[in-house]
Amino acid sequence: MQTPASECRARAAALQATLAAQGLDGALLLQATDVFYLSGTRQNAVLWLPVSGEPVVLVRKSLERARADSPLADVRPFPPSRELAPVLGGARKVGIGFDTVPLAVHAFWSRALPGVAFADLSAPLRWQRSVKSPWEVERSRATCELLCGVFREVRSFLRAGMREVDLAAEFEARLRRAGNEGSPRTRSFNQEFFMGLAIAGGSATAPSFFDGPVTGRGLSPSSPVGASVDAVPADAPVLLDYTAIKDGYVADMTRIAVAGRLDPALERAFDASLRIQEEVARGLVPGAVPSKLWARALELAGAAGLERNFMGPPGAQSRFVGHGVGMELDEWPVLAPGFDDPLREGQVIAVEPKFVLPGLGVAGIENTWAVTAAGGERLTKLEDAIVRV
Repeated sequence: MQTPASECRARAAALQATLAAQGLDGALLLQATDVFYLSGTRQNAVLWLPVSGEPVVLVRKSLERARADSPLADVRPFPPSRELAPVLGGARKVGIGFDTVPLAVHAFWSRALPGVAFADLSAPLRWQRSVKSPWEVERSRATCELLCGVFREVRSFLRAGMREVDLAAEFEARLRRAGNEGSPRTRSFNQEFFMGLAIAGGSATAPSFFDGPVTGRGLSPSSPVGASVDAVPADAPVLLDYTAIKDGYVADMTRIAVAGRLDPALERAFDASLRIQEEVARGLVPGAVPSKLWARALELAGAAGLERNFMGPPGAQSRFVGHGVGMELDEWPVLAPGFDDPLREGQVIAVEPKFVLPGLGVAGIENTWAVTAAGGERLTKLEDAIVRV
C-alpha cells in the first residue's frame, strides 16, 4: 500500500516546525526507516528536508522502484559527492539522527558538505514518529488482525514432544502465508530479533542478550534467542511471543499455551499478568506518565508476591512493561523508569507483563494498544485465555 501524499506532507510539515524551533536549516535523513517514514519508499536512498520547501529524495538503488513507491514529486538519482552541497542550497546547520548514523557515514557527509555543522535530531524525530495518525493506526490494526489470525490456529498444530524449532517453523510459515513481511526492524544498536519466540518450559527461562523479559535459548551462541531444538514438554507453559509486519507497521503479541495442565503457581502468575495488563491499559490516556505506569505495574507484581520474577528471571530482569511499536519494534514511548514525557493520543504501545519462574517456566500476556482519551484501545483482538491442548 502506497503512503498517501497527505501523510508525507503532514510528517514533513511537523518535522519542519521542529527544525525551525531549533534554528536548523534542514534535516538529512539517512536511516532507511526514517526515509521510508517521510518518503514512502524503502529503496536505498537519503532524504533532504529543508526547513521550508519540498523534500528531495536521492536514490542510489532502485530509482525506478522509489519513483513508483513514493508520492513525493522530487525523487532523483543520487549525485556524485561533489554535487551534494548544491542540493542542500547553502544550508549550514543540518539535523541528522546521531542514534543510527555510523561514524563512517558521518565522515562521508562531513567531507561532502564542508562547512556544515550537524546537530542531533534523534529524539525529536523519534517522538514525532511515536504519534501515529489515524491512517497509521489503521495500518497497525490491519497488522494486528493478521497476527491474531495465526494465533487462532495454534491449537491445531501444537503438540507435546515436538521440538521448539518445529513449532516456530509452523507458526512462522503460517505468518508468511498470511502476508507477514518479515522480521521487525529494530533501532537499538546490536539488537537483533527474528519474527518471534516459540519456547517452552525451562528453555523459556534461559537468559540472553535481547532486551526483553523472555528470550529463549536459541540454536547456538551465534543466535542465542528464540526456539531451540528442545522438545516441548507436556504440562509446561509454551510462550508464543510473535510480531508481524504489514505495510511496514509492526504488531506484537504473546499468548501462553499448554499441552496438558499448568502448575498452579504458573496459573497464579498468569492471572497476575492479566491484572497488570488491565490496569496499565486503562492508564493509556493522553497525559499519563509512562514511568508511573511502570511503577504501578511493579507495585501490582509485588502485591502478587512476584516482584522478583517480574519481567525476567531473578537477577536478570528487564525494567519496562511496555514499548512503542510502529515502523520499528522498539519505538518510543517505553513504559519504564526515566520516561516522563506524557503519553499522547495516537501512540501505539505493546504492553507485556510477564513472569519468569525458574524451574517452572514463563507466564504472561502481551497485546498491542492505541492511546486514546478513553484508555487503551486494544488492537490485537484475541482472547487472552491460555490455549489448552
